[in-house]
Amino acid sequence: MKLNEIRDNEGARKSRIRVGRGIGSGKGKTGGRGVKGQKSRTGVAIKGYEGGQMPIHMRLPKRGFKNPFRLDFNTVNIGRVQAAIDAGKLDKGARIDAAALIAAGVIRRAKDGVRLLGNGELKAKLDFEVAGVSAGAKAAVEKAGGSVTVVEPKAKKAAAE
Repeated sequence: MKLNEIRDNEGARKSRIRVGRGIGSGKGKTGGRGVKGQKSRTGVAIKGYEGGQMPIHMRLPKRGFKNPFRLDFNTVNIGRVQAAIDAGKLDKGARIDAAALIAAGVIRRAKDGVRLLGNGELKAKLDFEVAGVSAGAKAAVEKAGGSVTVVEPKAKKAAAE
């Protein structure tokens, strides 16, 4: 195989149909839009329109609301942290915070903070600095001889702004 011989599989790319190019093309005259009516015209946007009756999205009751101030945390289980220590990606003696977890590849990006959860087993004595911690995770860290410091999470601006 040569680089100049590489091409798509047969039928992988369909060529677009040029409509309105004479009746002999099979897509001439009305261009596949049928005959007359609003949908045959240009500039038509009738999605959700129900012929003048009250649309379904307006008839149904609305419930709940989306809190614009809600914080979005990265969740990390203690078992995942222990796996990173076993792999040599996290240092046992160093303080474990969002920056350390990103550097180790445990989380991809710091959102509004890290919340520590208690799934898995922790053997190493570690000092955590996180935005939130579950009761089970805190107990597991303290049982291993470590400590957990809960820091104030980053405040998020309202989505409406």
